[in-house]
Amino acid sequence: MLSACGGADDTPTTQAVSEPEETRAQDSRTSFAPRAASAYSDYEAGTGSNGDGFKAQAGVSVETDRWAGVLNGSGYRIEVPKNWNGKLVMYAHGYAGTGNELVVTTPSALRAYLIANGFAWAASSYSKNYYDVRVGVEDTNALANEFTKIAAARGRTLAAPTKTYLVGHSMGGHITAAAIETETATYAKNKVNYDGALPMCGVTGDTELFDYFSAYQALAQYFAGVPKYPQTGWADISALVRSNLFTTFSTVPTAQGLKLREAIRNLTGGERPIFNEGFANSGLQGVVWGTFGGDGTINGILNKSPLDTNRFVFQLDADTAQTDEEKALNTGVLRATAVADANRLRRDGLRWIPKVNGEFKIPVLSMHTLGDMYVPFHMTQIHRQRAVAKGNGNLLVQRAIRAPSHCDFTVTETVNAFADLVKWVEQGTKPAGDDVMTPATVASPSYGCTFTVNTAVAGEPTTPGSAVYTRTLMPACPAN
Repeated sequence: MLSACGGADDTPTTQAVSEPEETRAQDSRTSFAPRAASAYSDYEAGTGSNGDGFKAQAGVSVETDRWAGVLNGSGYRIEVPKNWNGKLVMYAHGYAGTGNELVVTTPSALRAYLIANGFAWAASSYSKNYYDVRVGVEDTNALANEFTKIAAARGRTLAAPTKTYLVGHSMGGHITAAAIETETATYAKNKVNYDGALPMCGVTGDTELFDYFSAYQALAQYFAGVPKYPQTGWADISALVRSNLFTTFSTVPTAQGLKLREAIRNLTGGERPIFNEGFANSGLQGVVWGTFGGDGTINGILNKSPLDTNRFVFQLDADTAQTDEEKALNTGVLRATAVADANRLRRDGLRWIPKVNGEFKIPVLSMHTLGDMYVPFHMTQIHRQRAVAKGNGNLLVQRAIRAPSHCDFTVTETVNAFADLVKWVEQGTKPAGDDVMTPATVASPSYGCTFTVNTAVAGEPTTPGSAVYTRTLMPACPAN
């Protein structure tokens, strides 16, 4: 497994206080707009589906109030059971692309459990798209702070929540992990003291995700025979690289493609079950390869590149000793070097890409799938390393799930994680988790079996493409 030492982006600004902060492309994009209110009419009525995540679920008969609207340029949804238990769950959605329409996402896997157990939930569309974690944190916090005011304006008087939880997927997992950090508490404009956090399939290594994409592209170029071609010239060579590495992308690698697979295995967390199935997931691999060729600004979220791959020692097997072939690889592969202040601390709020430093004071339970190539398993290892380094390892429980894609958790896995987090926060009962750091443990054929639940609940999809169906194609856990 690889070291998770980050690039040099922790240098505070040295600008004079009187000087204005620099801006970036994201700050000048003003065409974002929440989905029209009429699109949420069936949500507020509690009927049908409006096409972006809300669906009346079988077996749930709890009466709720449902409100949708716009707050500070971001759309929102709120649902509060009539028998509200006084607790609020904020949901942070994942990356929504670079379009202009802002869409609220419902926590579909959790919703039935939440309302059946008296929890209220709320979710923001955020006021901008792109990979804008800074805006995601601020807008989610702002909605949490306005929760009782919105309820009052809709005719329902509510006391302040007794507990507030934060849950998120993917980029929303980054938002979740960053929102509870000491740095965020210091620099955020909208502040919330959360009681527990559940980042799922989250970018808990913050900018190290983009280092991974850069390293993956460089490795692909190396094994395809174009090692020193500039990474920003990807469009010129992408077809050649694919054809040299795969007979069929990404299910049938060539001999050089098999070497790439082994290098990526080690880059993404080491030997582990379900990695091969994840690498062969051509749909998700297509998304990963679609990130290649950028200039490091993450589509204008930054002005300079934070990409740094110099720390990586690439390997083709589990033996940390370097063979001559591995030495040649590490010498010959294209490297990226970060601009030191690309993602520096700022005076006008959070960093442009908020950090997950491991400095938090509340219980955190995370889940990650073993075969995820988009936000790889090593993100959870980075999170562990950082939390331990800050003395907070005891506040972080992590779970590995045997699935080959991104965020493809079953309903039961999600509900179990949330229920265990709540029990930890409210009763002090720390839940069990997986060791994500010991190579021999992670490499075991039975790794991930403890918290993987492949059976569906009532109403959960089981058709091809669903999480439950996909599990039938995975290697079974060894018999005890």
